[in-house]
Amino acid sequence: MMGLFFSLLLIVSGCGGNGLEVPSDATTVENFTFTNQNGEEYGLEQLKGKVWVADFIFTNCDTVCPPLTANMSKLQDMAKEKGLEVEFVSFSVDPENDTPEKLLTFGEQFDADFTNWNFLTGYSQSDIEAFAPKSFAAIVQKPKSDDQVIHGLRFYIVNQDGIVVSSYNGLENPPYEQMLDDISKLQ
Repeated sequence: MMGLFFSLLLIVSGCGGNGLEVPSDATTVENFTFTNQNGEEYGLEQLKGKVWVADFIFTNCDTVCPPLTANMSKLQDMAKEKGLEVEFVSFSVDPENDTPEKLLTFGEQFDADFTNWNFLTGYSQSDIEAFAPKSFAAIVQKPKSDDQVIHGLRFYIVNQDGIVVSSYNGLENPPYEQMLDDISKLQ
């Protein structure tokens, strides 16, 4: 019995991918199928076996979401320049207002390359408020008296098995080179 315990411990604390260690407090993204900016279903099934970067935004945001999305766009461009295969996913934290059309327009404002960046909606407010902490240890909360949503400001790097292996501040001075290094270690 003790041998089985140590074997499981070694598996759980092992490396994720090719050299990027999975932290002991890592979360696994729960299965999802949502709607992207093109009105198409998109979810964990399409991300299986791929490295991806996630964040949380909303189109009506008047403070942090525009610079957060601009920074994600810069990361997407830098990853492309380095020839890294990586997907980008932005989850709306205001799904009742963020239609696919609004997300498409929002992404276009930041020169998003939609070939590997999906902006997602198509779920309830309570769904995203439960999904974010379970899957990313991130807060999402929409106050009843305000149209601005409280949400995390991190970029989450997810490995091919759907495990969040690292996260970085996506708003102020994002460490682009470190994020790209993490992504390349998973390739």
